[in-house]
Amino acid sequence: MEMMNFVVDAVNKVLWDYILIVALFGVGIYMTVRLRFPQFTRLMPALKKMVTAIIKKEKAEEGKMSPFQALATSVAAQVGTGNIVGVATAIAAGGPGAAFWMLVSAFFGMATIFSEAVLSQKYREEKNGEWVGGPAYYIKNGLKSKPLAMFFAVSCIIALGIVGVMVQSNSVAGSVSSAFGVPAFAVAGVLAVVVALILMGGMGRIASFAETVVPAMAGLYIVGSLLIILFNLENLLPVIKMIVLGAFAPQAIGGGVLGITVQQTVRFGLARGLFSNEAGMGSTPHSHAVADAKHPAEQGFTAMIGVFISTFLICLSTVMVNLASGSYNVGISAAEMTASATVMTQLGFASGFGVFGGMFLSTCLSFFSLTTIVGWYFFAESNVKLVFNSKALTLNVFKAVVIGALVTGTLIDATFVWKLADLFMGIMALPNIIAILLMSREVIEILNHYDSTQEQAEARPVFEAEMAA
Repeated sequence: MEMMNFVVDAVNKVLWDYILIVALFGVGIYMTVRLRFPQFTRLMPALKKMVTAIIKKEKAEEGKMSPFQALATSVAAQVGTGNIVGVATAIAAGGPGAAFWMLVSAFFGMATIFSEAVLSQKYREEKNGEWVGGPAYYIKNGLKSKPLAMFFAVSCIIALGIVGVMVQSNSVAGSVSSAFGVPAFAVAGVLAVVVALILMGGMGRIASFAETVVPAMAGLYIVGSLLIILFNLENLLPVIKMIVLGAFAPQAIGGGVLGITVQQTVRFGLARGLFSNEAGMGSTPHSHAVADAKHPAEQGFTAMIGVFISTFLICLSTVMVNLASGSYNVGISAAEMTASATVMTQLGFASGFGVFGGMFLSTCLSFFSLTTIVGWYFFAESNVKLVFNSKALTLNVFKAVVIGALVTGTLIDATFVWKLADLFMGIMALPNIIAILLMSREVIEILNHYDSTQEQAEARPVFEAEMAA
């Protein structure tokens, strides 16, 4: 076990401290410039369209999801333990300044996730009456590289369907056991039954579950966090100062006690930022690929909303609760705080809600993790369909593997599980980043087609793949 820990740590250091920091920032900045800063011009109109679609209760064609269902499934996967445990771990290991780099990565990540969504829409396929797509499909059909597509697909299956599920169940078991005194094996049993029932319903049940649970789940957590911030309003400006100053000089706010460097602050901010909003990782495009959108660019704009909700609303809420309430303690080592990250946030909510604070957080975390497990299963299944050609028996076996990973995750050391998650999600991101860069011209052409068609007609532009080919 010690040798495995050593190897995982060594690979993660190279992967995250050097390769992905440059790659993720690079592709985000590059696409932001080439897309003419869509974060400023496209996000608000997309939000307005989404609200209108929800009010009108727009439905999707058979075998597809509505744009809102696709967004809800995407957010279901994005909003998980990474937004609570991951964020707390990031500020424990990288200081409050890590929150700044989370937001920076999310800002540029909006351009990245736009690119992923439009490529997924363009190169999706129909299998057994249902649409399916994602990075493996646009790598195979767009780049014409089946080996690279298979590499991504296998990495995704392991990262999301196995290791990712273990991370989620591990965090839920720890949180529920701490807040309610329920044994971990009992939590695992309940989770396994609920997840199995949802997965048995296929795409339709997953979409319905996501659009029902995600808005209520996210709204409840944000309101609870805002109340904690209001209870500690006098700390708001000092907290903002801690975040900004800590991003560039962590030693100035206690980082010297823990030996935190600027590189560590950036590294943990980016790593947990990626884990929370998944921009560039190649996961959420699987849900955007099956959206019943009139034009790929429209779903790209919708995808940007997911990053905004995940990082700028949910993650920032967690940061503010920990820092404003005083539950963040620079005197505790990073290793100790990583292991007790959930407890740290529980203390933050307990400062305002008393004994109900821990229960509130545990309930939110349980729903976050449940929706993430369901979303990640859906993403991983898309790649199982590509690797094994949609065989029903294979899909049923994979469901059993996911449930097994869920139960196993509750029995494994939390710190090691998070290290494995960083490793496999980092590996998964590499071929996706390469594909986005090599296909960036197509992304620009799709956006230009959308704009030119919108100017020429009152109706929403309908996209055909050959138009941007």
